[in-house]
Amino acid sequence: MQEQSNYYVYPSHSSGLMPQEERLEVPSQACRLSLGVPKETAWLENRISLVPDAVALLVNAGHKVVVETQAGIAAHYADAQYSEAGAEIAMESATVFQCDVIIKVSPPTPAEIDMMRGKQVLLSSLNLAGLTDTHFRKLSAKRITALSYEYMKDRDGNFPVIRAMSEIAGNTSILIAAEYLSHPDYGRGLMFGGLSGISPTEVVILGAGTVGEFATRAAMGMGALVKVFDSSVYRLRRLQNNLGARIFTSIMQPKPILDALRTADVAIGAVRPQGGLSPVCVTEAMVQQMKGGAIIIDVSIDQGGCFETSEITNHKNPVFEKYGVTHYCVPNIASRVPRTASRALSNLLAPILLKIGEEGGINNILRTDTGVRNGVYLYNGISTNRYISEHFHLPHKDIDLLIAAFH
Repeated sequence: MQEQSNYYVYPSHSSGLMPQEERLEVPSQACRLSLGVPKETAWLENRISLVPDAVALLVNAGHKVVVETQAGIAAHYADAQYSEAGAEIAMESATVFQCDVIIKVSPPTPAEIDMMRGKQVLLSSLNLAGLTDTHFRKLSAKRITALSYEYMKDRDGNFPVIRAMSEIAGNTSILIAAEYLSHPDYGRGLMFGGLSGISPTEVVILGAGTVGEFATRAAMGMGALVKVFDSSVYRLRRLQNNLGARIFTSIMQPKPILDALRTADVAIGAVRPQGGLSPVCVTEAMVQQMKGGAIIIDVSIDQGGCFETSEITNHKNPVFEKYGVTHYCVPNIASRVPRTASRALSNLLAPILLKIGEEGGINNILRTDTGVRNGVYLYNGISTNRYISEHFHLPHKDIDLLIAAFH
């Protein structure tokens, strides 16, 4: 924070009138940023962090945006659309990684970190399950300030990126269930929902968080009979209030869950992780008692899964059958609808990038915006996230002290 001096006379209780320095804050000078959007290299990651509309907004604000060629192709955005929005199209990845701010979906690979020039800002997701201490040490050596989408908060204290991706996952899980339920081999040709004179589809949803809520909304909208289980009465009550309807809810206990699964056509696993991994709520013996042709969509597979029979699959080979029950266990369900997911992510990131420029750089926004500051896990190469520091045996420093020290 810059200061200017102006003199004003303050009354003194001890020695008459003494001139004192009045400190007035001078607004931070806006700065222009170079923003790099590389092509995602993680397997079957189809999203892109910024869509052309957001690029146009940033370019009009005076920033330089460099997009790697073909970066948006999996989300159905062509290079020409980015070029027309004002972006520079880079033929080589190394060019993108020289920018002031790197915006990715997946964490950077070791090869991508090697291409970074150092002392830059990195915005990406943080999939801890797939990272090692070497990843953080390489970023640290480059003195990177890194922010995680999962940790950033909004003004209300919510996690906006997680919520947006969870909304997409909740809705999409029901569409996936409908697709496989009607499949002639996997689901025995059943229509999802309800029809006059025919019993409605029965859907069991484990977890009443954002994924569970939007899965419930989608299933109810298609006429299904929904039963929701959660370990928290508060979350179940909040779900009913948000839906504006009374639905079947129950605390998670083995017998009620088993009773519901025996007649269920679809089971959605959307349990929040506890201590890093999702708890197993449905045992193998319980899956054995489900009826043939039932569909399991384990959205919690990103954190280990909440069905004991779950095994990680992928978008190329998404399902397998066990005990006559079709299992869909693909991590990152949002990547199945990459264009929608990319737009949702871009809508959240563009205002933050604009604010970084308006505030005069990352340091200034971290001082004034606690929600963005909450997303920082490396500051100038130093770990500021206690969990990451302890898990990967890294030195830990308080971010508030670091910001003050580097100012």
